[in-house]
Amino acid sequence: MNILIIENEVYLAQKIVSRLLDDGHLCDFIESTNINMEKDYDIVLLSTSLPSSQCKEIIKKYKEHAIVLLLVSYISDETVTDPIKEGAKDYIMKPFIMDELVRKIYHYKEWQSVKKELSTLRAYLEFNFKDVNISNIQLSHTFPLLVSTNSPKMADKVVFEIARKFDLAIKFISLSDTPTWQKDLAKPTKELLYITDYQVLKKSSKDNLNALLDGRKAIICSLEKEEDFPFSKISCMQNNISLMNNNIMTINEYVKLMVLTFQGNYPDTELSKKLGISRKSLWEKRKKLGIEKKKQAKQ
Repeated sequence: MNILIIENEVYLAQKIVSRLLDDGHLCDFIESTNINMEKDYDIVLLSTSLPSSQCKEIIKKYKEHAIVLLLVSYISDETVTDPIKEGAKDYIMKPFIMDELVRKIYHYKEWQSVKKELSTLRAYLEFNFKDVNISNIQLSHTFPLLVSTNSPKMADKVVFEIARKFDLAIKFISLSDTPTWQKDLAKPTKELLYITDYQVLKKSSKDNLNALLDGRKAIICSLEKEEDFPFSKISCMQNNISLMNNNIMTINEYVKLMVLTFQGNYPDTELSKKLGISRKSLWEKRKKLGIEKKKQAKQ
């Protein structure tokens, strides 16, 4: 890291520089703000023994791109409260143990990295979900909750919106990719469970899963209607699924989605005709893609 030390106690500043250099950091040390430092820094260690007007200018200059930590001789509004209101992150009292200063530096550097990553992920989610409209869906706080959909992307947005609304972390479990899901669900957690691919399970496995989920904060995504699901259910359907995710789907992905979405509405003869394949090919696709055959819904 690039670190700037602004301290008029030369001996203290030299000790700080020596320790940070030993840790592999690059350091600049100045006693006075009259020296114009135009470099970019990750950390600024600022002594509040400087005039408050100078401290304010330094904080204003560096707070957007660096972490400003105060080196204070005593605590007052002028030395701590006001500088933190201006944008400094924290303070350390003189005299201090050097390890404590280093700990604060690493703590706030990690905090800054997490903050940047969180900002990036939020921007990605907003970009990824910009074409997904769930404004007409009532976000439920009743769990477990089944989301029946023809668009996993819509279900994802529902889950993220519910997690944000109720301030919950999310634990992701794919029933098709996680053979140990039963062991994973047996572990207690305060996170919101987001379970996908419910439709791939046989009825006995679904019954076992439902028993594990009873009374827990969980959202389950299925590409089928799941009439027998014993808990709360919502439906969210995307009208133009051919444009889902703005990507071209593989043939197998498209066939799997179509079969899972419509096999409860059409007999195999009509479904295979709509897909442009034979009934034998439809049977082979089911076997290859692990799609359990469902009975046609009664009209």
